[in-house]
Formats: sequence, structure tokens, C-alpha cells
Amino acid sequence: MICPACLNEVGDYDSTASHMVREAYRSDVIHVMWLNRNISKKRMEVEEVRVRLEEFFRGEPKEWIMRRFVERFFGDPPHPFVEAMQRPTREVLLGYVLEHQHFLRQWVISLSTVISRTKVEEIRRMEAENITEEYVGCEGRPPHLELLIRMGVALGMRREDIVNTPPLKRTRDALAELDRLSRTLSPEAVSGAMHSLELIAHRGVRDYGAKYTYFDPSILKSGYPREVVEFLREGYDKDVKHSEYALELASEHADPHELKVGALKAWEAFDSYLLARLERARSLG
Repeated sequence: MICPACLNEVGDYDSTASHMVREAYRSDVIHVMWLNRNISKKRMEVEEVRVRLEEFFRGEPKEWIMRRFVERFFGDPPHPFVEAMQRPTREVLLGYVLEHQHFLRQWVISLSTVISRTKVEEIRRMEAENITEEYVGCEGRPPHLELLIRMGVALGMRREDIVNTPPLKRTRDALAELDRLSRTLSPEAVSGAMHSLELIAHRGVRDYGAKYTYFDPSILKSGYPREVVEFLREGYDKDVKHSEYALELASEHADPHELKVGALKAWEAFDSYLLARLERARSLG
């Protein structure tokens, strides 16, 4: 079993609890922040931490990940970027474009590490198909990266300005963490953790208690340029299948605890990256 904060191998729940309490008493920031966010902000002894850890991680991986993801990004209140996307301004959409192009490139790199390391043929095939959709295009359809850039052009920004805009520091740091995870965890856990991020556009999040979906679906019918609608519709139509199938495969082939920990770590980076989109929007405003 790996520590959910530092990813070091620590053993069972007893040794994990001892490790985390010891690091928290040392005021190690990573462990303190993890415990504060997921277990409790009050100081606890080892036995209580062990019990809370077991409770926190209990459950079948796919359903656990879907429920926890919704709690984090669609709770009350939802993530600030989800709020902004209910009726996004031009600046919010351009912030999306300018930062997301870098995310998509890292996405391809992370999934490539899965292909190169996994021995599960179904996962290899799934990731190869996903990379093709994101980066190359298939069946006459442009890749998602191209649809994203077209959205930015439709909103009034020159293509060369889009592709030559470097990422903000918050984005760089988040993508560096995703890259680290992709080379640290098992490839099967990496696959599940990365595809869990696609739950952000899952149309069924209301079934798990979400107040909002990723954006107001009425956006797809009127009020925005055709290129905006085309890009947003891609995720809206496909991320349900992508995320759920990937989580089913990961649940079958990855260590359940490592898969859950990997998802949590990926969400930390993703949360910060979504804030970078808003930071960029504010700079444009």
C-alpha cells in the first residue's frame, strides 16, 4: 500500500496511519494538507487515523472515484471554473483555450507512457484510440486540439498567438505533477487516474448529487459561435463513454488502493490547472 500523500510504499493501514501521523507531527506540508482535506483538520492519534483512512477508501474503485470526484468538483459550492462555465464569457473561453492546449499535449504524453508500460492489450488499444482522437483526428474529424484552437480563433484570437502562448506557472506545475504521476504509478493506475479527469464533462454527474453539469447544455443550442459549440459538444458526447470504460478497465487491472490514490493526486493537479484557466481569463479581462 502506498501513502496517499507522498506515494511512498508504507504497508497496510496500520503502518500508513503511523507514517502519516508521524509526518504530520513533523509538520510535513504534504501530509498535513492531505489529512486536513480528506480526513480531519484536528490532530488525531494513530488508531483514529487508521479507522478514518479505512472508511475514506472503502468502496469499489469505479463508483468510489465517480462519487469522490463529484464531491470535489461539483459539490456545494462547485469548483470556481465549473461556476464560470455555466454561462462563460469570451475571456473564460479564451482562458480555457490558452491553457488547455498545453493540458492536451501532456495528456498525450501521459497516455503514451501507459501504452509503453502496460501489458494489458485492451488498455493499450483504448489509449491509442484516445490519443488519435485528441491529437491526430480520425474518420475525417479534426483532433480535439484543433477544435480547441478553432474555438479560440472564432473568439477573436489569432491562431499563431494561441499556439505561441506559453502556459501559466500554475498550469506548468500541474502538468509537471501529472507527468510525475504517469512515471511513478503503475500504468493501469495511471490510465484510470488520467481518465477520471474526463468525469468533469460527464453528463451523469447529477445522478451523484451534482448541482450543475460542466456547463449549461443550452450553450450547445444558441448564443455562442459554432466552433465553441463543436468543441464543447465533443466532450459532452464522448467523455461519458471514455471515462467510464477506462475506469472499468483500470478497476479490473490496477491495484484498487493505488488507483484511488492516483485519482486523488491527479485531481489535486487538475484543480489547480482549472484555476489557471480563470487566472488567464482575468488577465484577458
